[in-house]
Amino acid sequence: MSKTNLTRRGLLRSGAVAGAGVALPTIFTGSSVAAFTNEPTGSTVTLGFNVPQTGPYADEGADELRAYELAVEHLNGGGDGGMMNTFSSKALNGSGILGKKVQYVTGDTQTKSDAARASAKSMIEKDGAVMITGGSSSGVAVAVQALCQEAGVIFMAGLTHSNDTTGKDKRANGFRHFFNSYMSGAALAPILAKNYGTDRKAYHLTADYNWGYTTEEAIRNSTEAMGWETVAAVKTPLTQTDFSSYIAPVLQSGADVLVLNHYGGNMVNSLTNAVQFGLREKVVNGKNFEIVVPLYSRLMAKGAGANVKGIYGSTNWHWSLQDEGTKAFVKSFGTKYGFPPSQAAHTCYAQALLYADAVQRAGSFNPCAVAEALEGFEFDGMGNGKTLYRAEDHQCFKDVLVVRGKENPTSEFDLLEIVEITPVEQVTYDASIFGGQLGTCNPGA
Repeated sequence: MSKTNLTRRGLLRSGAVAGAGVALPTIFTGSSVAAFTNEPTGSTVTLGFNVPQTGPYADEGADELRAYELAVEHLNGGGDGGMMNTFSSKALNGSGILGKKVQYVTGDTQTKSDAARASAKSMIEKDGAVMITGGSSSGVAVAVQALCQEAGVIFMAGLTHSNDTTGKDKRANGFRHFFNSYMSGAALAPILAKNYGTDRKAYHLTADYNWGYTTEEAIRNSTEAMGWETVAAVKTPLTQTDFSSYIAPVLQSGADVLVLNHYGGNMVNSLTNAVQFGLREKVVNGKNFEIVVPLYSRLMAKGAGANVKGIYGSTNWHWSLQDEGTKAFVKSFGTKYGFPPSQAAHTCYAQALLYADAVQRAGSFNPCAVAEALEGFEFDGMGNGKTLYRAEDHQCFKDVLVVRGKENPTSEFDLLEIVEITPVEQVTYDASIFGGQLGTCNPGA
């Protein structure tokens, strides 16, 4: 067996690695006695939850942290077990992970890549975290994923939608459950054509970082392919809170659709400004002016309130789905916190369970054994139907939801309705189209 295969299977120990002249991450050079970075030796195992507790995505981060805490409770045998009861894999039994009680540490990404890397490094180096998960920004996800690759721990991405995360910036130690920009475009385009026609002029406002870029590209490609014209695409700072100066030029552009490639508080504020400027009452080119939000969430809809009525977008998951996994998770989360979970909460809860399950099935915390257990893993019972963790790029493939703001919501949590469950076949693409090299798993120390 080759050295590469031995390493990926978690069988090549640190002595052999050092003897072969493979460089270890500098922050772990003192851990050469371990078989892999932060190998748990006692009765507990530590996970690192790295979420935006401040900044424009703080609402998502708060819900992510709630979900992680619920997952830890279920893994340790507390509560009602949630989706552990519906998950098609039955490896988890409420006794922790491989019999070790799960504990956790947290960090604040601040929705800044440097801050996120610093907090992740601290959790690995000082707290002994064997896995890092979280984030509500693709820029953060890409940065932390690269750090985890260097450090030799698994990264289970939280909310990250950019194609880059499992595209040009994919890494062997990183895995993403959330869908991506390409999938949003593939799911949305037929619905937009059906409802708004194929002769439209679109104006894009785009968050100025990699998620915004790939989302704009995906929506432009899919809408232009069906006949839409893109008349302008303007970048906006992630720190922007008042978008009035960006909305005003839309009225002079000849566009009859505004696409808001914004997320979290950015989307709430830009949509609010667009409505204040009266865009939704305008008739341009003989057509009612429309707004599209490519990536939606329940938290964003709540923040924007009545402004979301009738507006289409896509989402990874929604609490109103009626599959058994969703119902179990919504019940557990609602009982603990008093309101339904967001898609950010769902993907983070799922990632925590998927990691624990992979460790359990592999019989080891070695990141290379865990990676092998996740690659090509097919599962069900966690929402969105049957799901595949594709081996080639570590991207999950599952059904994608197209949603619309409800005209007559029954509560502050009931603002979106599912208009289409797009089958996984429609959003699947070749693993090579975004470039990048997965590389090989790094066990670290």
